[in-house]
Amino acid sequence: MNGSGIGWLYFALMTVSCWGLYGIFLHSGQIGMADPVNGRYKAFLFVGIAYFLVAVLAPLAILLVSGADWDYPVKGMALSLVAGTFGAIGAFGVLLAFGAKGTPAVVMSIIFAGAPIVNAVVSMIQHPPAGGLGGIRWQFFAGIALAALGGCLVTLYKPNPAPPKASLAQSAVSSAPAGGPVAGIGH
Repeated sequence: MNGSGIGWLYFALMTVSCWGLYGIFLHSGQIGMADPVNGRYKAFLFVGIAYFLVAVLAPLAILLVSGADWDYPVKGMALSLVAGTFGAIGAFGVLLAFGAKGTPAVVMSIIFAGAPIVNAVVSMIQHPPAGGLGGIRWQFFAGIALAALGGCLVTLYKPNPAPPKASLAQSAVSSAPAGGPVAGIGH
């Protein structure tokens, strides 16, 4: 897929799907550790293992197979390490948000609404638009406002999960009259 087609869009949508699932599975992994004190750190350890497998071994294999040179400019290495550090700190922040009673639907909505705003602002600082701020069309500002509003609305009005279904034994016990035998049982 070359740069002139829409191949980039498929990869972007792949990332949307993966990152959309990230918070759900990360929260489930934290709960699955069955450790209310350290479960989030245990889950984060396995996120790191996954990063090693996917972000270290896979590109290493691709570089070896493609015969890439092993020249790594310092600027490229430094900026890439900074990017990875921000990514890892962000992933850790997701876990800390879950540990502070944030739910995946709310936490991830805030993150995914806020991240494009941060990206847009920092990109404009790094690469100022032609004509300065006056050269920015109103639709850009409307997009930032809508992203923030969208994250807020999803957070405030997310559907609540259905209550857990009680087992038949619990239903029979809870519907029995207080202090007396259950009909058909006893005497």
